[in-house]
Amino acid sequence: MPDPHAEIVNPETHHETSDVSVRALMGFILIFVIFGILTHFAIWGLYKVLAGAERRRNTGPVTEMQRPADMSVPQNQPLLQPFPRTGAKGEPQPPILSTPVTDLAQMRAAEQRALTSYGWVDQQKGIVRIPIDEAMKLTLQRLSGAPASGAPVSGAPATSPAGAAAVGGPPQSHGGAP
Repeated sequence: MPDPHAEIVNPETHHETSDVSVRALMGFILIFVIFGILTHFAIWGLYKVLAGAERRRNTGPVTEMQRPADMSVPQNQPLLQPFPRTGAKGEPQPPILSTPVTDLAQMRAAEQRALTSYGWVDQQKGIVRIPIDEAMKLTLQRLSGAPASGAPVSGAPATSPAGAAAVGGPPQSHGGAP
């Protein structure tokens, strides 16, 4: 009876010699990590050199124009932070009166008024703004080839070719019509 603790050995069985060399694989990984670290330091150094060169290059003013005091505060648009604004007489208004929420509400109300009302874009050139609904109806009439009726569209003022010519040519609509 053979010894159960004896090692089973098959002299004809060997390990696969075509397997990947673990030593070579670990060497590749080590070289890859070292190359990655060196690349990061090289890019960081290049950034520092180029940033320093740019700082040295931009020492003078870009223009000789004087910068207005309120140039950094955007006008006529919603603000992301409550900048102090100046009133009609030049006195500063507290920021609580002009917050991003109220600025956005005022801007949207002005946009809605422009989309839904009649008005002049350029009175000297005869360019008018009409409500967007009317502009879409007029565009649909033009595209479908339907003759334009003499009556105004939903309360729009009627203009004749003679009246349009008196203002300076046919009025051009802006705000919805092509």
